[in-house]
Amino acid sequence: MSSRLNPYLSFDGDARQAMEFYEQVFGGTLALNTFGSFGMSDSPKAEQIMHGMLETSSGFTLMGADMAPGQEHRPGNNFSVSLSGDDEAELRGYWDKLSADGSVDVPLEKQMWGDVFGMCRDRFGISWLVNISEPAG
Repeated sequence: MSSRLNPYLSFDGDARQAMEFYEQVFGGTLALNTFGSFGMSDSPKAEQIMHGMLETSSGFTLMGADMAPGQEHRPGNNFSVSLSGDDEAELRGYWDKLSADGSVDVPLEKQMWGDVFGMCRDRFGISWLVNISEPAG
């Protein structure tokens, strides 16, 4: 397997819902493992997600988990997830689903550099950047 870069998102008890939402947005195969399935069945976090991974046919990989016992969840604004390419229909479809029930920081529209670009936060507070470039040709 070659090296890959993908986001890993931390949640405060709603990782299952978030990862299932992303599966609805992007499709693919979602694998979820709970803390309970890895020896913490007596923990209050037994049903929470210790590790989740979504892999899609488009080559996207998204990982996420609830915070481990004893760790503090600190939402921040120090990361975003970027989606880019030239398949306008596909990327607009993702945008529509991600921005629904969320907020739009920059509308998805033509920018000064020539691409269609937008920034939004989904209903879980995750920041997304969507960039649609002109198809090569």
